[in-house]
Amino acid sequence: MVTFPNAKINLGLDVVARRPDGYHNLETVFYPIPLCDILEITPAEEPDAPDYTFTMYNAVFDGDDNDNLVVRAYKSLAADHKLPKVNMSLYKNTPTGAGLGGGSADAAFALKMLNSMAGLGLSDEKLEEYAATIGADCAFFIKNQPAYATGIGNILTPTACDITGYTLVLVKPDIHISTKDAYALVTPAVAETPLTEIISRPVDEWKGAMKNDFEKSVFAKHPSMERIKEKLYAMGAVYASMSGSGSSFFGIFKEEQDIERIKSEFPGMFCWSKVL
Repeated sequence: MVTFPNAKINLGLDVVARRPDGYHNLETVFYPIPLCDILEITPAEEPDAPDYTFTMYNAVFDGDDNDNLVVRAYKSLAADHKLPKVNMSLYKNTPTGAGLGGGSADAAFALKMLNSMAGLGLSDEKLEEYAATIGADCAFFIKNQPAYATGIGNILTPTACDITGYTLVLVKPDIHISTKDAYALVTPAVAETPLTEIISRPVDEWKGAMKNDFEKSVFAKHPSMERIKEKLYAMGAVYASMSGSGSSFFGIFKEEQDIERIKSEFPGMFCWSKVL
């Protein structure tokens, strides 16, 4: 069985309050995009095979493979249900540490695949419960549709937000943003204009109204990243922003963009473009 876990972007991100557990409550809109990894899960044929094997391609996982979110998805279900022995292979296209939810998507799609393979019959709502224990934005990828997210990103409400027909451009510099750095200069506060109201406006009206609260601290530490956003606007984006806590940026354009031009404008960076 093969599937294609897709990435997401954050359309706006407001840090609204610090929680007693040390985490923060957020308000954001998750929007799925067609930048996809490739995940294959097949039954193990050898009788003495381990419960699972996991192999990743086109990326290096910084840690033990047993800590990969795909493996954690398997273990999460296996703790409560009988699963077949499987071989899991993941080919990464979505860059890591980008604020695009690539690892969370891989885990959520693994949950859905294993649910189907094992005939567990778990509902989307139950799968979301499992996903939420793996990562804050993991639950979003179960239904995988535009959603207004609150809490730590795990309370999801479907939204009619639609940017179909626009061209999306992604740019990711080779810079790692730690969660601690991202929160460094953020003062939690409820936004003056609700994100749900801004997102209902035409895309042309998002600039100047919608924001990502993490940009302030990230730009202070990495001024070159602010220039990426400025260049996307200079190239004609109607809206541009950092996604999540970074380090990727996206620009929304009315016209299709030439990927070679994008690569020339952002040399040495990951670049991707697609008409949605």
